[in-house]
Amino acid sequence: MGRSTLRFRRPAVTTGRLVPTFRSSCSIAAPAFTNFGKSWALANLLILVPLYRSEVPDRIRRLWCRDFRSAVLVRGLVAVVLLVTLGWSSILLAAGNSMQGAKKEEGGFDGDAPTAILTEATSGAVLFEKNADEMRAPSSMMKLMTAEVVFHAIKQGDIKLTDEFHVSENAWRRGGAPSGTSTMFAAIHSKVPVDDLLHGAIIQSGNDACIVMAEAIAGNEPAFAEMMTKRAREIGLMRSTFANSNGLPNPGNKMTVRELAMLARHIIQTYPEFYKLFGEKEYTWNKIRQPNRNPLLNSLEGADGLKTGYTKEGGYGMVGSAVQNGVRLIVAINGLEDSEDRANEAKKMLEWGFRNFEVRTVFAENQTIGYAKVFGGDTRSVALASHEPVKVMVQKNGNDKLIARVVYSGPVHAPFAAGQKVGVVKVWRGSNVAVETPVYAKDSVGRGSTLRRAFDGATELAIGLVRAGAEKL
Repeated sequence: MGRSTLRFRRPAVTTGRLVPTFRSSCSIAAPAFTNFGKSWALANLLILVPLYRSEVPDRIRRLWCRDFRSAVLVRGLVAVVLLVTLGWSSILLAAGNSMQGAKKEEGGFDGDAPTAILTEATSGAVLFEKNADEMRAPSSMMKLMTAEVVFHAIKQGDIKLTDEFHVSENAWRRGGAPSGTSTMFAAIHSKVPVDDLLHGAIIQSGNDACIVMAEAIAGNEPAFAEMMTKRAREIGLMRSTFANSNGLPNPGNKMTVRELAMLARHIIQTYPEFYKLFGEKEYTWNKIRQPNRNPLLNSLEGADGLKTGYTKEGGYGMVGSAVQNGVRLIVAINGLEDSEDRANEAKKMLEWGFRNFEVRTVFAENQTIGYAKVFGGDTRSVALASHEPVKVMVQKNGNDKLIARVVYSGPVHAPFAAGQKVGVVKVWRGSNVAVETPVYAKDSVGRGSTLRRAFDGATELAIGLVRAGAEKL
């Protein structure tokens, strides 16, 4: 795994952009090389491994055994590479350790929700998080996943908004009027268009609407829940699990607020034509008018979604979003004790985000961000860049420390073309990953000479031996 590190600081004169300065992200002194003699002995010992071993490529073996002087020269060269590798490994370890720390940043939000996260929608930057990876019952917030599966089916052409789905007795009893839960009051054995079922599920939080769609699309609700879990993995929700379509109590329904916020961002960006449903303030079906249960729609400027939820197991929670001055924020909270606390907490967190943060560009589009090592190429490294500007939310009046790291699996094997994805650039704000964006090769790299490939092979062999030796120490 390759990694290069950049640290940023505020310029003395504010220019509206962050100025990169190359500084060490960790303090490395003698400890990396205190056992120099032992390291040299280890290098010699490893290089003297019998050359007839099958792990050594024939081409390298012939190079090493051409004559005694060459063997000694290569042995010394690889030993040096080995020592440098040992030192670099220590640097990477120390750099990794330097990133450990508390999640709450200086001047951060002080909230009451047991689990919470606040993100910027465009970049996915995390502005605040608290126990964001704790698995909890998502309650009716899980209907966002049901809606996503239906949106996706419509987009794929599998169903249409005008299709009419049958309201079964099961859907009516378990999610309709007899259930005593939130419902759109769909009549038993009636047929309801998909468009109206979506309105009922999103605006009225109708459990019956969700079951009707699940049965029509998958045949039964458990099968639809499996579709939800599979689809969640496809869009990057790697931990969420679903056992039904509506979030009614079931041990199999588990999500984190981080993945709820990710799901909300996905819906906002992928289905703008459907997202507007979340902002409608009321809906009438079967002559029964019901208001949208999202309290932010009437209390916060720019609020236009998404979903509330409550069960005894999960507590009160909600996923909300709002836009102010061209910036969209997403909040997800769960585990509160009453609906008033839920409404106040979500509003307070969004207001704090809008008041204290602004967007800054860290790297421009196609600007060189870092370099990746190349294996067997006509050049030893390749410049990396993002196809889009890398932006991060920073505190307006704070002194945020930003650290950018390019992370890739390397070295990158040549040949390859310009535009090939190589890895990602991660930007930390304090101890939180604020944004993660793919990086691509800026130039094409051709196949290198035989000598270059032999040298790179020897280098990689040395690194592999170091890793094997380190594992045994």
